[in-house]
Amino acid sequence: MGQFHTSDFDFALPPELIAQHPAPERSASRLLDGRGAQAVDRVFRELPALLAPGDLLVFNDTQVVKARLYGEKPSGGKLELLVERVLEDGTVAAHMKVSKKPPAGTVLRMAGGFTAELLGRWPDAQGPLFHLRFSADPYELMAAHGHVPLPPYIEHGDTAEDETRYQTVFARNPGAVAAPTAALHFDEALLAELDARGVQRAAVTLHVGAGTFQPVKTERLEEHVMHRERYHVPPPTAQAIADCRARGGRVVAVGTTSVRTLESWAQSGAANGDTGIFITPGFRFQVVDGLVTNFHLPRSTLMMLVSAFAGHAHVMALYRHAIAERYRFFSYGDAMLLARTEAA
Repeated sequence: MGQFHTSDFDFALPPELIAQHPAPERSASRLLDGRGAQAVDRVFRELPALLAPGDLLVFNDTQVVKARLYGEKPSGGKLELLVERVLEDGTVAAHMKVSKKPPAGTVLRMAGGFTAELLGRWPDAQGPLFHLRFSADPYELMAAHGHVPLPPYIEHGDTAEDETRYQTVFARNPGAVAAPTAALHFDEALLAELDARGVQRAAVTLHVGAGTFQPVKTERLEEHVMHRERYHVPPPTAQAIADCRARGGRVVAVGTTSVRTLESWAQSGAANGDTGIFITPGFRFQVVDGLVTNFHLPRSTLMMLVSAFAGHAHVMALYRHAIAERYRFFSYGDAMLLARTEAA
């Protein structure tokens, strides 16, 4: 395997292919079947026929919270918070967009009538995030006054459509600031069809952080500092994977977040934790055999992950095909189905 650089994961994307709204129906999105040498254009609702009875789909059941909050400093200067995580003591770690950063001890007035006291930086004095204490329960305040944290490439403000469609139909554990987008294509009818076909389902939780949208800024991959995200693999899912292996089925991860969770668990042996796993070509996958995933940002860690999984040359060829065939890209875009290649 040759040495890869960040520029190897770059591609030119026509801006009009960045999906600004979801497809009218979740399962009506397009599906690029990239398991073979030749790409096959399909519709997402065909997925059950592409899986075998006894296969196991692993979903990420995280729930996107309305993590974007607006407010102002005592001086009247406007600011925006993006809550990255609610900490165990009820305080929060957040990104702050403001013209001049306020000092620790400042009490911010937030839209909705609550306050946020700035305690310092997080996770340490030089940390990239801000540590704040809200005047009431953070989850309740976000639900009442927050906005859907749409990705930076979606150009409209959040709407009622985004409240329902930037959320999976099985989301149940609040904590993500970005949706596990491959799972957005599943609706109740499709899940029922998977059940009828004998395809098994299990769930993990990984609370997706804003770092998922960050491009890699170093040309040498090993110099990139990976963002960290909280994950959990429940005992029934560990058992479902063991059962799938025993019957000769395939473990198919729905989304790169499910891959990161399962491979972190396999690597560390810990069912709960914070993962900073950085999957690049040459990585040895221990759990995942198949992957349902959306199309990712150029030069991103997720482009590197799918290239590690299905082979760099193959993935780049699939992206060229997707662009030529006018697939819709990123969070509200179309999906692809990949098989693991040992030559990745």
